[in-house]
Amino acid sequence: MKRWECIVCGWIYDEAEGAPDEGIPPGTAWADVPDDFLCPDCGVGKDEFEMVELDQ
Repeated sequence: MKRWECIVCGWIYDEAEGAPDEGIPPGTAWADVPDDFLCPDCGVGKDEFEMVELDQ
């Protein structure tokens, strides 16, 4: 599982947690998130997210 961070506002999409409030269930890989997904905090698209390293 990976995490993806919005480079505009810093909101994090964690694949393990999903985004239930946005209709994306836990365990959903970023590749499986719809292409029209928008950041729930600032409204930018998937192309404005970058993968971030997980602290182990």
